[in-house]
Amino acid sequence: MKALVYRGPGSISVEERPRPQVEQPNDAVVKMVKTTICGTDLHILKGDVPTCTPGRILGHEGIGVIEEIGNGVSQFKKGDQVIVSCITSCGKCDYCKKGMYSHCTSGGWILGHTIDGTQAEYVRIPHADTSLYHLPSEQDPESYVMLSDIFPTGFECGVINANVKPGDTLAIVGAGPVGLAALLTAQFYSPARIISVDLDDNRLATARKLGATETVNATSGGAVERIMALTGGRGVDCAIEAVGVPSSFAIASEIITAGGTVAVLGVHGVKVDLHLEKLWCHNITLRTRLVDTVTTPMLLKTVGARKIEPGRLITHHFKFGEILDAYQTFGSAAQNQALKVIIDA
Repeated sequence: MKALVYRGPGSISVEERPRPQVEQPNDAVVKMVKTTICGTDLHILKGDVPTCTPGRILGHEGIGVIEEIGNGVSQFKKGDQVIVSCITSCGKCDYCKKGMYSHCTSGGWILGHTIDGTQAEYVRIPHADTSLYHLPSEQDPESYVMLSDIFPTGFECGVINANVKPGDTLAIVGAGPVGLAALLTAQFYSPARIISVDLDDNRLATARKLGATETVNATSGGAVERIMALTGGRGVDCAIEAVGVPSSFAIASEIITAGGTVAVLGVHGVKVDLHLEKLWCHNITLRTRLVDTVTTPMLLKTVGARKIEPGRLITHHFKFGEILDAYQTFGSAAQNQALKVIIDA
């Protein structure tokens, strides 16, 4: 089969690989239909995720059709159309029983990280019963690719961790796909204001279309001052850092009001400065999290009811043979006005 393989920082290639087989009774082999590229894949390419080693097939998102199942799989059968969750969970270990599927002792974020992932024609899914979801048939299936990762991630690591409440002023630093997913799902809680911060005017315009009340371009600096001016010097009740670089964390931590919450949503590959000399008496809460996908069933219902439309984040389509072009397009998102790219496997 064809697969997109990580060869070390800055290097990927399309290679021929053996088709995966069922290895454990709870495995399923899924024939991929559509996949996508995540910002985390770009972090891997930058060398920010050293636990992902050269030779790994990348990808942890997508939809497909079950090709083969182990004899321990009871909730799925051959031919079922499924959503692949970015998080694999056994459902039995202590962490899974706490709803912390990301820390599953035999799962977690392993696809495209420590085992081969979804940017291939076929993928092996461990713990299939608790790591796959049936694909609803009543809507465009592309929308559900967004439920593999960015929507549960934006909601759980961003909105829930930021403790967004009705009437709050929320700032989302980063208007990429996961930041926009946070923006859409934050509206479940009716914040009074949502301030979107980014370097790209096109993404800020998209944020406004999706519900941002104000936007701030941080290209020339001064974003903190503009946000403080917008809030009358008070700052924001909740800040979601959705990029994963020191400058975005600095903005989020400097604009938070006393008693507010900062949620770290971005993938950080280098250290950041935490100015406790300013924040120690500020009564803030700082929260980190890897997505657990515990909200995926709820998000499936909201998409089915058309309360949110994840497909609005899709901007580009590619065939699998064009996946290197897809990476180039997604990696230069500002120049290409790219959000999520769909790759037909």
